[in-house]
Amino acid sequence: MSLKALVVEDDREIRTLMQSSLGVEGFEVQTAVSINEASALLQHDPPDVVILDLGLPDGDGAQLVREIRRRSTLPIVVVSARHQEAQKIQVLDEGADDYLTKPFSVGELLARIRVALRHRGTALAPALIKHSLDDFLVDIEMRTVECGGQPVHLTPTEFKILARLVRSAGRVVTHRQLLTDVWGPDFIEHTHYLRLYMGQLRAKIEADPAEPRHLLTETGVGYRLAVE
Repeated sequence: MSLKALVVEDDREIRTLMQSSLGVEGFEVQTAVSINEASALLQHDPPDVVILDLGLPDGDGAQLVREIRRRSTLPIVVVSARHQEAQKIQVLDEGADDYLTKPFSVGELLARIRVALRHRGTALAPALIKHSLDDFLVDIEMRTVECGGQPVHLTPTEFKILARLVRSAGRVVTHRQLLTDVWGPDFIEHTHYLRLYMGQLRAKIEADPAEPRHLLTETGVGYRLAVE
């Protein structure tokens, strides 16, 4: 079963980046843009980890840290533009597990989340963020794809599919897993989405899309990214 993450961030671009990155990692992601919205989600559908900005439109995120700590040991990773040491210390003393300063790398954020979860007894394998085979190169953190030394432009959805396969390189990712992680649980029956997008990916990546070298089909099950 997927772990649930709550991202509390009012900056749309950063919120979307974190939602996408965590989704690729296999998290079920909820988002909130305010303390009030986050409090409601925490009460009705508690997550396994909270990623929290401090500068929110209805108050200071530290207020939410205190609220969570009064009733829970839920892991909290703060991601904030505030650089002052005193503010970091205060939030950590009030119960945050970690403090990451903006701008941040996705790789570091995921590593901090893994540490916070591990301290609560939930171990996650380190994330794969790079893949290479022959002249095909993928760097998830840098969001780059190359074939034959040339950059390949992917749409956001194409990249999310490829990144999900990179995370499980060499292993089969089922149709259901891909549909859930890329489009959400409401789309698990829409296998035609995958056929369409895999066709587009192969046209951009494979030397011969009809005989793929990298994006392999496991008939009736899902897809696998070749590692050898």
